Amino acid sequence: MKVVVIGGGASGLVSSIEAKKNGCDVTVLEKQENLAKKILVTGNGRCNYWNEDFTNKHFYSTDGSFIEKVNTKENREEVLNFFKDIGIVPTIKNGYYYPMSMQAYSIRNALLNEAKCLGVEIRNNTCVKSVKKENNEFYIECLDNEIIKADKVILATGSNAYYKDKNLGYDICRKMGHNIIDVLPSLVQLVGQDNYFKDWMGVRNTSKVSLYVDNQLIKEELGEVMFTDYGLSGICIFNLSGIASRALHNNKEVKVIIDFLPSIEDVKEFLEERVKTLKDRSLEQFLEGILNYKLVKIVLNKSNLNKDKSWESLTEIEKDRLIENLTHFDVLIVGTKDFDNAQVCTGGVDTKEIDSLTMESKIVKGFYVVGELLDVDGECGGYNLGFAWISGLVAGRSVKNG
Repeated sequence: MKVVVIGGGASGLVSSIEAKKNGCDVTVLEKQENLAKKILVTGNGRCNYWNEDFTNKHFYSTDGSFIEKVNTKENREEVLNFFKDIGIVPTIKNGYYYPMSMQAYSIRNALLNEAKCLGVEIRNNTCVKSVKKENNEFYIECLDNEIIKADKVILATGSNAYYKDKNLGYDICRKMGHNIIDVLPSLVQLVGQDNYFKDWMGVRNTSKVSLYVDNQLIKEELGEVMFTDYGLSGICIFNLSGIASRALHNNKEVKVIIDFLPSIEDVKEFLEERVKTLKDRSLEQFLEGILNYKLVKIVLNKSNLNKDKSWESLTEIEKDRLIENLTHFDVLIVGTKDFDNAQVCTGGVDTKEIDSLTMESKIVKGFYVVGELLDVDGECGGYNLGFAWISGLVAGRSVKNG
């Protein structure tokens, strides 16, 4: 059985290893000079490759039932056994799995070493131009006009995220007859619209952020927000970004509401108590002990309050307005950063057209689609790599008998 895997990233390497273990003749075609380059930048170079809480609530797909069928207990256990077998010992921090070395190179090298030891043929700098199927055989045309034949093809080219050049994988799937759900940036920074962003640039603050679409609360996250000259960033913002991308694409209004003081249960009571020991302080002085001075100035301006006034001198209406902006500061979102800044994409190959038990196309027999190409995206925390491992394993073990 001649199997060609197009793409030498996370899902491509895993699927090639599993297919080779099952007795297939496997070749990996990778257009880059080095394989699994994207793995090296995950988890800030430490590679957060899995999560203890690997449940379906952390994923999005237009077809939610697909995730439920793929993300089974058996498949999760198989992933962990796979990494154990190739020599990866995990360090677990707050549920996040990292290699004990705390280096992404350990994951990448373990995958490459396993593939090479098994005899997987790896061809770097090989850019695929097209894939066609004729008479039960696949013909893979490369840019140098070389034609490679295969009995089965596993497409693992990744998404539009991270790499600057266009991903041919979507075009290949489209020409095979697959529907592509609109592909948009996800796990990405959000772009706002206001004139004060330059004033809070560089600030980090632990906040609760709430995403509203057409004035309806959709999702909340708690974590460190990075305030930028274009809007908002940080892991908790990334976890809202896929929903924001899709809503903006559908011309809906998107807002992020920020609670700058999420650890304080009753902010008004807290401030009334605080003033007892900080009498006759200006509002600026009064608030700087609990909030970055840049944010203090912005909140006071938005509350239309003079920074030199005192808390005691405020009317009840003014106090309520200030508290509202400390706990429900709204930012209108008008866009996201582009694909080059995104960690993954939302959208992709319609999973209704993929067999969840094998990753084989329901349209073209012998054609498998795995990883980020599919209409599946997860939150930060090892979920997207985790789905890449699972889908790669499923395809690799299925391709022999598919």
